[in-house]
Amino acid sequence: MRMKLTNLLASRQTLQRQVHLANLAYCFRTFSELARRIEQARLRGPVLLSQVNAAEDRYWPTLVSLDGRQAMIEEHFDDDDVLLLCDGIAFAIAGEFSELRFDLSEMTGRFVAPLRRALLKEGVELDLESSAHSVDSRAQDSNQDAIKE
Repeated sequence: MRMKLTNLLASRQTLQRQVHLANLAYCFRTFSELARRIEQARLRGPVLLSQVNAAEDRYWPTLVSLDGRQAMIEEHFDDDDVLLLCDGIAFAIAGEFSELRFDLSEMTGRFVAPLRRALLKEGVELDLESSAHSVDSRAQDSNQDAIKE
């Protein structure tokens, strides 16, 4: 498929917006699914999500229970889930982070709801929401408009 450079350059801004929205949608779907699983399993408790840090001999992101229930974390989250969570949060906050503490019960309100609002603000129709995890209005109202550490 041949393209002209001028056409690509002319459509650059539109393409960048579409890529951003596609990443936002992917992040929303991923977090919605993780939040659904957390709620179904009735998981609660503080956790520490840590990025890769070669200086600390950590070559894969980690999710650690801060209240001594690590077996629960390992039962419900595999390495790919933790990687998706780290990548998604880095995208959602538009920057890198080394560690993030949060309670598993905050997943919907702290991560899913702000992404949902951002998609709606951009005019995205959430057509998968009927089959995916639907954000509870209480969680939307109880949280800030931005993801905060």
